[in-house]
Amino acid sequence: MAKWGEGDPRWIVEQRADATNVNNWHWTERDASNWSTERLKTLLLPVRVESEEGACEVTEVSKLDGEASINNRKGKLIFFYEWAIKLVWTGTSKTGVKYKGYVEIPNLSDENDIDEVEILVSLAKDEPDTTLKTLMKQEGARKIRDAMKTYISTLKTEFTQGMILPTVNGEHMETTPQVAPKAEDRKTAASSSTATSQSKSVGVKIPTCKISLKDTFLTSPEELYRVFITQEMVQAFTHAQATLEADKGGKFQLLDGSVMGEFVDLVPEKQLIMKWRFKSWPAENLLNRSYEVSARFSD
Repeated sequence: MAKWGEGDPRWIVEQRADATNVNNWHWTERDASNWSTERLKTLLLPVRVESEEGACEVTEVSKLDGEASINNRKGKLIFFYEWAIKLVWTGTSKTGVKYKGYVEIPNLSDENDIDEVEILVSLAKDEPDTTLKTLMKQEGARKIRDAMKTYISTLKTEFTQGMILPTVNGEHMETTPQVAPKAEDRKTAASSSTATSQSKSVGVKIPTCKISLKDTFLTSPEELYRVFITQEMVQAFTHAQATLEADKGGKFQLLDGSVMGEFVDLVPEKQLIMKWRFKSWPAENLLNRSYEVSARFSD
């Protein structure tokens, strides 16, 4: 670990809002398998096509084997997914005759373009030939392919929320989702990797919320107010070193310097308004806190 202000800036922990994965440099991974299983079922089961001969629809996802994950490396998202899928479809002719068949998708993978993915349509054993099979092979396969396109699209958008972490300046970097390179492209990618470019800090907006808490202390408002503004009492309460200037605009540090902030307003024995942050947070990321102190008497 380099000294503060020296060495490679990628390793400076204070430049990360949560003190982890500095500048998104390290490799992080999120398992998308369970989410993908449910998403694929949701997209494939509603598939239905109709024609003058009758109608066909997917009635069951009988096989869904595989895995999916998302990796973040240097602020770039890389997607891995590989699925073997088998569907059951039923067809009903205009005369009411029912047929049963299967759809097999042997390799829905990041290594294959979606238009190259095989979709194999067949009739169940002993089922007589029918024009509904052609309907399923053409219009049905097209809708199934569209469903798989939607899955890949949502995998790269909805499921990636929070993968790129905020940095000290809150700036954004355009992150183009990537899939793992195909085998034939790896040599080309390796040969071009010598090109260098300046990197820009990445970041996202951090969602916030307002929380209201109420608690009861067996003491007077005067004594409770003093706990927050008296250095000795703060240190006794936190069991750590603290420094504070209990005036409007006064600075304070708590927990051996891990927390820092300032007093925004003080109404003796009634209200304290403070803003503070952890030392590892960016300077502009402040938490606003207001304390209302009041007495309640009981028999």
